[in-house]
Amino acid sequence: MSALPPPIRVERIHPLNQRPPEPKGPVLYWMSRDQRAADNWALLHAQREAWVREAPLVTAFCLVPNFLGATLRAYAFMLRGLAETETALRSLSISFVLLRGDPRHDVPALAERMKAALVVTDFDPLRIKTQWREAVAAALRVPLVEVDTHNIVPARYASPKQEYGAYTLRPKLRKLLPDFLTPIPAPRRHPWVWRQDPGPVAWDEVLKQLRVDRSVGEAPDLAPGSAAGLRVMRRFLREKLAEYPRASRNPAVDGLSNLSPYLHFGQVSAQRVALEVSRAAVPAPARDTFLEELIVRRELADNFCLYNSHYDSPEGFPAWARQTLSDHARDPRPYVYSRERLEAGDTHDELWNAAQHEMVQTGKMHSYLRMYWAKKILEWTRSPDEALQTVIELNDRYEMDGRDPNGYAGAAWSIGGVHDRPWGERPVFGKIRYMSYNGCKSKFDIAAYIRRIRER
Repeated sequence: MSALPPPIRVERIHPLNQRPPEPKGPVLYWMSRDQRAADNWALLHAQREAWVREAPLVTAFCLVPNFLGATLRAYAFMLRGLAETETALRSLSISFVLLRGDPRHDVPALAERMKAALVVTDFDPLRIKTQWREAVAAALRVPLVEVDTHNIVPARYASPKQEYGAYTLRPKLRKLLPDFLTPIPAPRRHPWVWRQDPGPVAWDEVLKQLRVDRSVGEAPDLAPGSAAGLRVMRRFLREKLAEYPRASRNPAVDGLSNLSPYLHFGQVSAQRVALEVSRAAVPAPARDTFLEELIVRRELADNFCLYNSHYDSPEGFPAWARQTLSDHARDPRPYVYSRERLEAGDTHDELWNAAQHEMVQTGKMHSYLRMYWAKKILEWTRSPDEALQTVIELNDRYEMDGRDPNGYAGAAWSIGGVHDRPWGERPVFGKIRYMSYNGCKSKFDIAAYIRRIRER
């Protein structure tokens, strides 16, 4: 038998209950947020624990219908990616089980049925995922251990509290990055086979039978899965990274990485992307600009959702923002649009309409325009509460990276001043940062952007 796989850093590991582990028996990896076989610290930890016990390793994913309003667009991308992940795991003699229902019941039931020695899962700061993990931890007779494989610096270790903004989290991450931004070992072929393996999943049938909102179809330009995500990454490194500081602010050109869907579903590891970007032969400002977004801004969003349980509510806004929005709650709005007109992209603002159409058609909106898009919804709805709800619902319905800490943090920044500071006071917005059509016009060619969307 080959040597024991190396241990992962203990700072990534967070016990969720105090049950004693069993010395023998298979190990269950409850995959949730990070849906990949490669570059996965949670899988590596689970494999080491199974290796110690000379026992099988089983991966399970629990498919929950109607998760936070997700449509066919999100489910199809996720399930096609999971099919690839299952194939990769099985090639390593790691079993895969698809559960369908409520993870609070189904995960403990599987662990009991297979007589698991312990259960490993991945980290996710969203409230519903936290509730699931707490319920599973309470129901299990064995340990449930969380491993942060989504963040380069584990979120719980990077900071024990909600950070005020990037300027407070950035120095903490920079100090820790040399210890954590390291090569990731590959999982090994597993020597012990689980005899109760139910066999490969019929993914096409699963997708066909899934009860889900099918009115939002699959994104036409996004191939799902880890292999596709790595191809997108390599194209970005080769063709776009060098110009990223300018392109990231110019929606008229195709200059973004297009990695957000793959990072959201965990089909590609942010750590893998950061390692490749760090080695890229491009000017340092290009690397630094992209890594600021990939590491600091992404991990700031996880920090926000981890330590602020009201991340999707005005209650989660800072006190100054709540006060200024309250002071201006009755200000006359220049326009007031219904949810239906906003969803249809039917406003007086041709730039906003084009951004909305891009999101509906492609499942993506340029990151710079997402800020403008959300701020205009604040300006054109009856209240900050209605604006935040509308932004979240539309984002989660159409965006491939919906239901993500980045989305919740972005909405809270745009509407509620989270991770920002007070600005000059003005109607409706109060001291919340303002963005205008003319401001966009001074930064990029609006007509060229609109043309690009119309010509799709």
